[in-house]
Amino acid sequence: MRKNKKKKKRLLKILAALTLIIILSIAGYLYSIYSKAQQTVDEKVHQEVETIDTDITDKKVKEQQPLNILLLGVDERNSDSGRSDALMVLSLKPGSDEMQLVSIPRDTRTEIVGKGFEDKINHAYAYGGVDMSINTVENLLDIDLDYYVQMNMEGLSDLVDALGSITVNNQLDWYDEGYYQKDYHYQKGEIQLDGPKTMGYVRMRHLDPNGDFGRTERQRQVIRAIIDKGASFQSAAKINELIDVLGNNVLTNMKFKDMTNLFANYRDTRKNFDSYMIQGQGKRIENVYYLIVGNEELQKVHEMLTKTTS
Repeated sequence: MRKNKKKKKRLLKILAALTLIIILSIAGYLYSIYSKAQQTVDEKVHQEVETIDTDITDKKVKEQQPLNILLLGVDERNSDSGRSDALMVLSLKPGSDEMQLVSIPRDTRTEIVGKGFEDKINHAYAYGGVDMSINTVENLLDIDLDYYVQMNMEGLSDLVDALGSITVNNQLDWYDEGYYQKDYHYQKGEIQLDGPKTMGYVRMRHLDPNGDFGRTERQRQVIRAIIDKGASFQSAAKINELIDVLGNNVLTNMKFKDMTNLFANYRDTRKNFDSYMIQGQGKRIENVYYLIVGNEELQKVHEMLTKTTS
């Protein structure tokens, strides 16, 4: 009887020791991921800009006020400084658990702040980088931007593959134009996209009767799908890969602590997601196509992004 008790005690000690080792191993692994993520963001991803006052933004986050984030999808080429291929404003409203995503068509004609003339809004990045893009968007929509996130469009493929895949509801049946694989078939309805197929999905416009308007709608779908997949991302084996992808393709004025604060205090905003694309009339000026956006439309979008209740 005494021997059985000793055996039980020894067994309990062994189990306790094994449990402790497992817990410490998991904790160590999680800490290594946390440490790598923090190092990657703060050393490779974080890049301040002159046009955003981070002290004001920090105060907003602390008080859980609404935030506006400029999303720049940049098509960078060896031959020039690149252009913003996708331009969106993401508004987070924690008071009403809302998220509003507004696409700005890249052909929108507006004043390029700092240059003193009007041109397509996506040219602001080529003229003056992120700072000029921020100033130009703030001036167009009469809003304050709190953060920016710039992503190399070529890195979008790696990001989706790191997440595994994304799911979108495709509104148009077509075959790939040849960006990556000519045999890609985008069937109408709910489809899964890997990285290369995502690139074809967000870049196609010539086969879409809505042209660039249809393309920006698909870009918003992909952003929404990435947000949803990222929020439920549970593959520990893929986390390091995801961190590497972000480190190689993303720039933002967010520090790691800002990201963790947003995740803790603003993640419920995705419960009520709405998206919109700025509307206007196409017009040729000196044989160049522009989208002319009226004052009423600009005021409508301003109110979308600044309202604080449903």
